[in-house]
Amino acid sequence: METQVYDVAIIGGGPAGLTAALYTARANLKTLVLAGEKPGGQLTLTTTVENFPGFPDGIEGPDLMVKMRSQAAKFGAKVLEKNVLKIQRNATNYQLLTTDSLFVSRAVIIATGADTKWLGLPNEQRLIGHGVSSCAPCDAFFFRNKKVAVVGGGDSACEEALYLTKFASEVTIIHRRDALRASKIMQDRVKNNPKIKIMFNTEVVDILGKTKVEGLLLKDNSQLSSLNSPFMTDGLFVAIGHSPNSELFEKFVDRDEKGYITRAKIPGLFIAGDVADHQYRQAITAAAYGCMAAMNLEKWLGENG
Repeated sequence: METQVYDVAIIGGGPAGLTAALYTARANLKTLVLAGEKPGGQLTLTTTVENFPGFPDGIEGPDLMVKMRSQAAKFGAKVLEKNVLKIQRNATNYQLLTTDSLFVSRAVIIATGADTKWLGLPNEQRLIGHGVSSCAPCDAFFFRNKKVAVVGGGDSACEEALYLTKFASEVTIIHRRDALRASKIMQDRVKNNPKIKIMFNTEVVDILGKTKVEGLLLKDNSQLSSLNSPFMTDGLFVAIGHSPNSELFEKFVDRDEKGYITRAKIPGLFIAGDVADHQYRQAITAAAYGCMAAMNLEKWLGENG
C-alpha cells in the first residue's frame, strides 16, 4: 500500500476544496486533494453558470471545475480522484485511508460539500440542468417570464419560490401534505405574493419532456383514484433539503441537528464550503470558505512548527 506524506490533505474536489488547494499550493505547502470518484461538487450538475465572477458570458459548471482544478495543479497541488474511507489522528498527523493508499498529512481541510435530496423520479436526473434545478439563485434567470414549480414545504421551498418570483411569471409550490412546514413569517410572505400558488396534498410522480422540462405528472393524495394528471410548467425546482457529507468525520467535529459541521474539535482540522454552510450554498461562497480555511491552516502550521 502506497504511503505519502503531505503538509495538507483536502477532502473534496468542489469549489471549496480546489480554492483551498490553490492557496495552500501557492503558499509552498505540499498539497493533496482527494477529490472523490465523482469530483467537482454540485457544479457538475449545472449547465451555464452566470453568477461566478470573471465570466461575463457565463461558463458551464463542469468547465469551471476543470479550470479551477487546472489552476490548483499549476501551482503544485496533486489532485486524485479517490474516496476517503477512513480518517485517523495521532499526536503529530492525520492518516487518510482510500481503497488502495494511505496518505499522511500534517493538517486536513474537510470540503466534502452537501448533496441535494432529489425526488427519485424516473426522468429527474436526466433533466437536471435542462429545467430541473435545486438552486433558484443559480438558475432563476433562465426562467424569465416562464412558469415554474417548486417541490417542498419548508423554509427552503418558500425561499426558492420567493426568489423565483423576481423572474418567473408564475410560481407553483407543490407540497405532498395539507400544510406547509415553513415558519409563519415565510408562509405569510408566500401566501401574500400574487405570483405564487400552492398545491397541497399533491405529489410529483414524474417529469415530462424529452430534452427539457415541459410539464409534470401529478398525483392528488387527497383522492383514492390512481389516475395521474399532467401539469404544464417550464421548470422544476426541488427544495426538499440537502444532506451534508459529514458522517465520516463525526468523531472529530461538532454537527448541528441537520448534520452540518459547526466546528472542528481537534487541532489541524479545518472546514470549508457547503458541508458547513446551510444558508448560502453558492460556488462563490464555497470558494471564499476554501480561501479562509487555507489561510487559517497556513497560519496554524506556522505557529506549530
